[in-house]
Amino acid sequence: MNFVTKHHPHDYLPATRHDALLPCYDPLARLLGLNRVYKRLVAQAEVTAGHRVLEIGCGTGNLTILLKREQPSAEVIGCDPDPRVLRRAQRKAGRLSGIRFEQAYAQRLPYADAEFDRVLSSMMLHHIYSEAKPAAVAEIHRVLRPGGSLHLVDIHGDGIPELLRAAGFDCTEISTYPHRVLGRLVFYRATR
Repeated sequence: MNFVTKHHPHDYLPATRHDALLPCYDPLARLLGLNRVYKRLVAQAEVTAGHRVLEIGCGTGNLTILLKREQPSAEVIGCDPDPRVLRRAQRKAGRLSGIRFEQAYAQRLPYADAEFDRVLSSMMLHHIYSEAKPAAVAEIHRVLRPGGSLHLVDIHGDGIPELLRAAGFDCTEISTYPHRVLGRLVFYRATR
């Protein structure tokens, strides 16, 4: 799907909607208290040493970097279609080893079948247009190992459980988090 217009020159929807707002992304995430959300998602994922983990829609790398610091023995990859946020994520990661940032679209992941033990996604799914969501979820299912799990948090009301089940996941709503600005955030675990 192509979203290129005069005012939106990308074939993806940037996290901040406009390139000019990218410098505001991290300060806004801190202001919104998203670190608490990220920590909750990392705890839920129960990543252990030796796990291969993919974060889809990693943005500037906040969750990916937190996960790597929490579990240094895991191999962690953050992917996003936006090369500008990936450059920022790489700078923030500095010299952390065992962490990579790669350009990729959720609906066309460049990874082998059954490559990951965990996939994480934070506040990304609502950025994908409805027509592309089934393909993105099918790709997540494809890259997860049997028994592997997707750990996802997003804004409630997007039909997420039905979408995940249609792709073959066993989906459980883990918890909700009432956010003062974003509304009700829902945490899901979906097992392949």
